[in-house]
Amino acid sequence: MAERRMFTKKIIDSDAFLDMPLTTQALYFHLNMRADDDGFVNNPKKIQRMIGASDDDLKLLIAKRFVLAFESGVVVVKHWRMHNLLRKDRYSPTQYQEEMSLLVLKGNGSYTESIEILTDSAEDNQLATAWQPDDNQLATQDSIGKSSIGEIREGKGRVDYNGIRDAYNTLCPSLPAVRSLSDARKKAIKARLNSYSEDDLLEAFRKAEASDFLRGQNNRNWQANFDWIIKDANLAKILDGNYDNRLSYTGRKSKAAEMLDDSYRMMAEWAGGENE
Repeated sequence: MAERRMFTKKIIDSDAFLDMPLTTQALYFHLNMRADDDGFVNNPKKIQRMIGASDDDLKLLIAKRFVLAFESGVVVVKHWRMHNLLRKDRYSPTQYQEEMSLLVLKGNGSYTESIEILTDSAEDNQLATAWQPDDNQLATQDSIGKSSIGEIREGKGRVDYNGIRDAYNTLCPSLPAVRSLSDARKKAIKARLNSYSEDDLLEAFRKAEASDFLRGQNNRNWQANFDWIIKDANLAKILDGNYDNRLSYTGRKSKAAEMLDDSYRMMAEWAGGENE
């Protein structure tokens, strides 16, 4: 089982999450840190008692559907696959396959109970148990949309445009979302895949989300978007690290970087120590 865990700001910066008491938020982080590679936790009450949280904290996480509970006492982090990126060589399937069989994986990467999906279209009925990390592909994003990111190319020369769109929307929550795919966008995507791999696209999306400048922290108040990222010259510069965050000329970190470091330290302390 992988030892490191990640969190997407799309969830932990939401009003629904931040409106909860700090003890409830802390319990959520602890459950994430101790979950298996599919997001399941078999001892939520022990963790609750260990950190001094109350029964109401756990009940609130369940009521607000940040975690889903089963009759067996096991819980699963609803947005686990939106949070975490795992490679196949570090992934161990959960032992709670009976509970897993009761879930489906929605297009945005979150779990939900299968009974909620029964009345939806057949296209959305993607069983969570069908998901597996694919060789060198990132496990979390492998199940976005109707097909996996590891299978962006479908058949001979076919491209899963919806999968690429959904990968961008999930990996770049701070940037303008893509709602539709015009012929021009499809043409640009197909052209990039003639020169770059699927992994390159995912890496560019991650680097764009991590870049203060591309997210809009610049003197022009300008923000990158999908169409800008997918251009050949811009994609190359992103992958080359031209937009990676840098130390200021004084040698001090930017305020955003300091806040991010503080957040990492806080989560590390909650987890019981500093990560290497």
